[in-house]
Amino acid sequence: MRMAKLTRCLTVVTVYNTKENWLKSRGKGIGGSEASAVIGKNPYKSNMELWEEKVGIRKPEDIDNKPYIIYGNQAEELLSKLFALDYPEYELTHNTNYAVHYNDKYPFIYCTRDNDLVHKLTGKKGALEIKTTEILNSMHKEKWDDQVPENYYIQLLQYFATDSELEFVWLKAQIKYDFGDGNIKLTTKHYYFTREQCQEDIDYLISKEIEFWQKNVIEKVRPPRLLPQI
Repeated sequence: MRMAKLTRCLTVVTVYNTKENWLKSRGKGIGGSEASAVIGKNPYKSNMELWEEKVGIRKPEDIDNKPYIIYGNQAEELLSKLFALDYPEYELTHNTNYAVHYNDKYPFIYCTRDNDLVHKLTGKKGALEIKTTEILNSMHKEKWDDQVPENYYIQLLQYFATDSELEFVWLKAQIKYDFGDGNIKLTTKHYYFTREQCQEDIDYLISKEIEFWQKNVIEKVRPPRLLPQI
């Protein structure tokens, strides 16, 4: 990613309390899981499909009943509690009330954080994102080899982009290997990112989201299709 220097912004937090209200709010901006589609880094949704959703041409696919979504939702709080046990130096607050953080200058940039963290000794603010994934092939496995898949990394950048007081983000990933013979292997990985190491990418992402929302969504100009690298 290339740097585009922008002013660091604060955050505005809105609590929606119910999933229904939270879902209704999602059409008014670009969420954390959608940000990667803006720059062609989402393997499940193109920037053009995202644009069609935001201007009302296409309805977002309802994936709530997909087995992997149900599994991830149910595992999230449990894995968060395990993180708190493994890293007692942090005070952890799990997001159960659909609290959404908005960039105060560009409110169409937002995210819903899984967990808030506070380092007990220093008082530094952070966040924790939980991911569960099943390895289906060697290509999928390579995306987790000593790195984080690009679309997940961009979701972490959105955390920083919507809260200038956030100084670090953890990602806890449970990676599942199902060999089909009843032998399931689980691997847990932890990744740590600081604002300082990510700042150029944060600025780049914000600039592209501004361009996408103001030029393409507001003015209803169809963007050129960007495809993720395979």
